[in-house]
Parts: sequence; structure tokens; C-alpha cells
Amino acid sequence: MLDKLEGLADRYDELEGLLSSPELYEDPSRAAALAKEQSDLQPIVTAYRQYSAAYQEEQDARELLEEAGGDAELRALAQETLAASRAEIERLEQELKVLLLPRDENDDRSVIMEIRAGAGGEEAALFAASLYRMYTMYADSRGWKTERIGQSETELGGFKEITFSIDGDGAFSRLKYESGVHRVQRVPETESQGRVHTSTVTVAVLPEVDDVELTIDPKDLRIDTFRSSGAGGQHINKTSSAIRVTHLPTGMVVECQDERSQFKNKDKALRVLRSRLFEIEQRKRDDAIAAERRSQVGTGDRSERIRTYNFPENRVSEHRIKLTLYKLDSFLDGNLDEVLDALITTDQAEKLAKVE
Repeated sequence: MLDKLEGLADRYDELEGLLSSPELYEDPSRAAALAKEQSDLQPIVTAYRQYSAAYQEEQDARELLEEAGGDAELRALAQETLAASRAEIERLEQELKVLLLPRDENDDRSVIMEIRAGAGGEEAALFAASLYRMYTMYADSRGWKTERIGQSETELGGFKEITFSIDGDGAFSRLKYESGVHRVQRVPETESQGRVHTSTVTVAVLPEVDDVELTIDPKDLRIDTFRSSGAGGQHINKTSSAIRVTHLPTGMVVECQDERSQFKNKDKALRVLRSRLFEIEQRKRDDAIAAERRSQVGTGDRSERIRTYNFPENRVSEHRIKLTLYKLDSFLDGNLDEVLDALITTDQAEKLAKVE
């Protein structure tokens, strides 16, 4: 491991020299690629240099201990330094193992999220709206940009489905754990008897890709236009600006009616289509490589019940890691990090166990 780390540190220094050369910026794409490579290496190299400093401190403390002889005060200082440096070395060894784990190639991407009401009718649609609010508040807290792509609303303000993008560095690395079935237990706003009902909502998190990474043959598309409509089916636009894109080879259909412009709706629909097709190709590739390598936390299986939101008890239960928090109100206000950090830590621990 140390040889590999030394090689990465040398590469980091080499990149620093390359990036300081004015000639490099005559090729903006190469400059951007090298800057990203250096940025990716920076946390590993920083931890490695801290490790090297702690190792040297340990060696110095050992020498001091040998030279201390009968000097009790000097020996106590050397032993204290030795214990502290050993603890720091152990901490940094673990950190470096995690940093050297193979990264998900999509982690730096922005995402497209799709939320759909499942079992529970109007109550499920209302909870879909609550989840949309939760994710947009979380995105705001991290300085990420959100944009609606399309939605189907209900008369009570819920969503039968809603699709939106979250644009920000590392958005996929955190939100990918949200794919799956979300279950809510509460007294519905539409229920007068005070009985607790159970409803479900499905969430899909797709890495966003551009048309350079995944090209769609125009001959494979059928594009239809229609008039936008609102809750209850009433038309809200007198022009046929809504777009329905059908990918003929797969039968996949994407609709977008959020914008008044046909061109903007078509662009948004194609963004969703590219991300869905990209996910399909990735799943095929992953299955072919080794399905068993997927950790339980990171499966992203949309049929898997991943979390329960229990309103009477103000409880969030994360089933994949058996974590329960009694702060549902705060969670729904976008404070997701406690659960997401725990999911990431568990995922890393499972990957480390497989490597070791």
C-alpha cells in the first residue's frame, strides 16, 4: 500500500507542476481533466503525508525513549508521544484504506430523481410531495441547484409522480442511497376517523449524463406533442407545448410539460431518457461483472423497502442498517446527513471487509 501511496504523491506533485504551466491552458479540456485528477488525489495525498509525519514522530519517540535512560520526565514525554503517534497512525491507516477503495464512477455526477406515489392513493401522492420538499431542502442546505422536469399533480396538492434534477458536485455520491420504497405511517389528511394508514412511495436516483457520454439515435425516437394539463385533467396551456418522447427500441416513454416552450420540454425529456438508458446499461454491465459485489446498502433496488416514516412516533427507521431516529420532523425538513453518513460508513465498511 505504501508504494502505491508514494506513487500517487509523486503524481500529485507532477500535476502541480503541469497545472502551473501557462501553456496548459491553451487546451482547456486537458487542463480541466488534470485539475480534476489532482482534486481527486488531494485527500489521499494529504492523508498519506500526515501518515508519514506520524510515522516519523513515532520513530523519533522510540529514539528518545532509548536515550532517556533513567530520566523519568523524559521517558514519560517519550512514551506519551509514542502512544499519540501510534494512535494517529492507526487512524490514518484506516482512513487511507477507505480513500483507496474503488470509487463509484458516478459519484461526482449530478442526479435526476423520480418520485412516484405507490400504494395508498391520495395519501401516497401527498407523501410524495413531502419527500420532494425534503430533498429540495437538503439540496439547498448543500448549495445544490434543483430544477423541476415534469410532474403529475393531484387536486389536493400531491404528486402522482414528479421528476426533478439536483445539480451539484457529489450529489449522486450521497443521494444514490435514496433509491427504493419509502413507507409512511400516519393519519392521512384525507382521513377523519384518526386511524393510522400505511402508504408507499418509490424513489429512483439516476446519475445525469450528457449527450456526449450517451448518444441517442434520432431514428430511435418518436416525439409527440400535446397540451399541458393540471390537476384533475384541466388544460393549463392553450398551445401544444408538452412533449412525449418514446424510445422505440426499449418502449421507454418520458413526458415533460413543465415549460411553455416545446424545445425546453424536449430537452428536459431527453435528459431523463439519457439517464434512464444509462442506468439500464450500467446495471447490465454490473450484473455481468459480478452481481454479488453489490453491498446491501448500495443496491438501489426500487422494490426494496428501505425506510419507514412513522408520524405518531416522530420516528425514521432506516431498515438497511437498522438505524432508528426519533426526529422525523427534522428529517423531513431536509436534515438527512445523520442517516446518509451512517449509510455511507456501512457501505465503506462492507467494501473494506470484502477487500481484506
